[in-house]
Amino acid sequence: MTGYLSSLHFREHLTGPGHPETPSRLDVIDRQIRRNPLFNPLLHLSPRPIGDEWLFKVHQADYIRQLESSIPSDLWIGRSKDRTERLFYLDPDTPVSPLSFQTARLAAGGICRAADEIMQNKIRNAFCAVRPPGHHAGISQAMGFCLINHAAVAARYLQGRYNMERVVIIDWDVHHGNGTQEIFYEDPSVFYFSVHQYPFYPGTGSSGETGRGEGEGFTLNAPLDRGGGDREYFDLFENVLFPRLEVFKPQLIIISAGFDAHKDDPLGQMELSTEGFGRLTSIVKKMAEQFCNGRIVSILEGGYNLQALAESVEKHLSALME
Repeated sequence: MTGYLSSLHFREHLTGPGHPETPSRLDVIDRQIRRNPLFNPLLHLSPRPIGDEWLFKVHQADYIRQLESSIPSDLWIGRSKDRTERLFYLDPDTPVSPLSFQTARLAAGGICRAADEIMQNKIRNAFCAVRPPGHHAGISQAMGFCLINHAAVAARYLQGRYNMERVVIIDWDVHHGNGTQEIFYEDPSVFYFSVHQYPFYPGTGSSGETGRGEGEGFTLNAPLDRGGGDREYFDLFENVLFPRLEVFKPQLIIISAGFDAHKDDPLGQMELSTEGFGRLTSIVKKMAEQFCNGRIVSILEGGYNLQALAESVEKHLSALME
């Protein structure tokens, strides 16, 4: 069985009119899933907030406390004849509203709830439709729409709660997950793989970035020129990533599932097709079946063309359910 985690509470992180990371992203995903009888067997999961002890295993405590306390409680975001639109920005790309931190905490906790269901053999895999996204959030910095690094929190949770020794994070968002790389750059227990448009925001993710110290060789970046599509992605997953995982032997796979490498996405310039995301998911699913009893936790990252996002998630979920 496949789990699907979402919540209306994830719409409570507001970013203001015109921002691409909008609550509508989850609306279109939910509609696409609920109107398709193929998804009736999904186990619908509800989130729970994550405790500070798990956040502190990824982020500096001072950063978390500052994030929680620095967002004004009286912000108003929207348009009105009688009120002035106001936003609070953590960086030039990352606006927040009064409930943004609680929403991010709930998202991280929900992903760990999905991990619990997998580890207790109630489901084989799960897709977590959460926001805000997370893979740009570093040890002590919000960045690129991201507040808490959900994939990193999930990895540390699995290690701490289930004594897991080897976790893989596969990141196919069009942007390099600089925050995830920073967190695990010296850690051989988490293998981080990212395929992304390069050079592109945030400017990291060259092929020469492979880890440091004990973590040397446990970061694998696959930068692609703009215009790369299905063929280039499939080749990397089958002929570059797969042999590395044969050696690493992961016990669970986390996917930072950004859908902004889609050919119709307004923020990227890659050419992945809707069907391509389904094929990538099938490839990763085969890896999971071979190495870790099919265990996959997939986490929504980017994806900003609403129709392409909904259709790509549909293909992604269908492949997870096969």
